Parts: sequence; C-alpha cells; structure tokens
Amino acid sequence: MQPMQLLALLATGESLSGAGLAAQAGVTRAAIWKQIEVLRSRGVPIEARGVAGYRLPWPLQMLDVGQIRAALPAPVAHSLGALEVHWELDSTSSELQRRGNAAKDLSVILAETQSAGRGRRGREWLSPPGMNLYLSCLKRFEPGFAALSGLSLAIGVIVLRALGDLGIDGAGLKWPNDVLAVAGGQPAGKLAGILVELSGEYQGPCAAIIGIGLNLRMTPALHKQAGQPACDLAALTGDSPPDRNRVAAALIAALAGGLRQFEQEGFAGFVADYARYDLLRDRRLQLSGALGTFEGIGAGVDARGALLVRMADGHVRQIDSADVTVRRA
Repeated sequence: MQPMQLLALLATGESLSGAGLAAQAGVTRAAIWKQIEVLRSRGVPIEARGVAGYRLPWPLQMLDVGQIRAALPAPVAHSLGALEVHWELDSTSSELQRRGNAAKDLSVILAETQSAGRGRRGREWLSPPGMNLYLSCLKRFEPGFAALSGLSLAIGVIVLRALGDLGIDGAGLKWPNDVLAVAGGQPAGKLAGILVELSGEYQGPCAAIIGIGLNLRMTPALHKQAGQPACDLAALTGDSPPDRNRVAAALIAALAGGLRQFEQEGFAGFVADYARYDLLRDRRLQLSGALGTFEGIGAGVDARGALLVRMADGHVRQIDSADVTVRRA
C-alpha cells in the first residue's frame, strides 16, 4: 500500500484498525505501520487509538480532477489548457517550468504534497499531504514583462476574491502579496503565499507561472515548523473549512477571470480592490533592505503596484523592490 492509498482510506476521519487496513491492502500490519510513519513524517496528524486503530482528527477530501472540473463554470473549464492533480511533486511550479513551451495557456497543476515547495526569497513552503492546497497556473502574455507590473499584487486580490466567493472573510493583504488572516483589525498569521516567476522577453511574449499555497488546516506542529505566525481556513470558518475540491475550483475560477482582467486592464483594474484589503495603509511601517532602514506611514500602492510610504517630512516614497522587508512598527 502506498501513502496516497492509505491517506484516502483514513480520509473519512473514522478509526480503522491496522489489521483491517492490512487485510484490505493484502500487506502485513508492519507495512501499514511503515506507511503511517511516512505520512506522519510529512505532517499528517494520524492518531493511534489502541485496538480501535488509526484515525485522523478530522475528515479530509482527496483532490479529484473530476470533482474540481464539475465545480467550475463551463466557460472556465473549457478555457483551461490543462487541469492535473498529482500525489507528489517537487513543486507544482517546477513541474510547469519543466514543460516549457509545451504547456498550454492557463494550464493548472495541483499536488497533494510537495517535496520542495517554494516561497518568496527561496523559503521552503510546508506541504503536508491532503491538508492544504498547492497549485500553480501558467499564463502567457503577448506584451512582455513591461506590461506585468503589479501582477503579484493582483494575484493577492484574486485569492481574496476566491475566498469571498466561498463566503470566507477575515483576511487582508500585506504588500507585496502576502495573504494574512485578520483578527480584531490586526494581522493574525499567514493564510496563503504567492510566488510569481516570469520567463520570456521584456518587450515580447512572456509567461508567468503563478504558484499559490493556501492553508486549509495547520496542526500545532506545523505552526511551530513554519517559523512565523500562520493561520488557516479552519480558523476562519469555525473549524469547518470548505471541501478542498470546492476551494480549488473557486481559486481556479478566480484565477481564470482575474488573469483575463489583468491582461486587458493591467494592475489598474485591481487598485480599488487592493485598497480594500490593504493591511499597511495608514499604519506606521519599518522598512529595511539594500537602501538601509527607515520608517514611515503606509500610503497605499500606486498604479504600478509600488508601495507608497509617507515620510516624516510629508514626502511620499515609492518602494518597488520586493526584496525590501516591511513590518508594522
């Protein structure tokens, strides 16, 4: 029995005995225990209940292409270049990169788990099996890099639009594209990460691979491993996050529509929505990077997606580099 098959059997959240699992799979109980330990090592919180056997603390849904496609509006389903679900990849974005020009526009790849998920600045993105969403989408653009200013900020807006379509609120955006949960008007941990990687020509055709990791459930061990405040949809929904396939469909539909809007309007079409979700506006900020450390008051973003910071003398400074670290002072 492979880990994927074992996780699918445990997905109901009911207790299953080791002996029963072994008989069902035609393997030894030792083989079942070994795969249980593999899943635990990847962050899946499988509980041992003595003679009752093994169980998950809550049900989960395995990703299914058929269910995702059925939940998409028909025009969106027809517009996708590909829709694939894999058990494990190094990263969904790396898989699209390997396909190069063979990958069609609006190809979407999901994985149940990633062995080398990537965040901004080369950070690892924790990817336990079956618990969150790890998705990448390829979008081709004719104008080239010059027309893509603000794309990563627009993706943040798109993620929040998808959550809104699911009836979930309580999240906002921290420049340039971190999606954070909000509690009592204050950031309460990272809910989603976004990584946009470009290839092609500055003035000619180019492609963006958009990677999104969205937390549906985070265990205490994963919170500790994350090394920064994190949050999940379970916390925003009274411990009842939507079905993972439904969340995937909402995110894909929002991406299809939002990327089409960006292609036509650029970031200008997202400025108003970004302002609604902006967690830095009118807040005292501390910024640090290659140009040193300084403080100011967040003044929103401009039409290109640059962060605006009002200095003590009233001058408004534009911050273009995503390599700058921004904290609320």
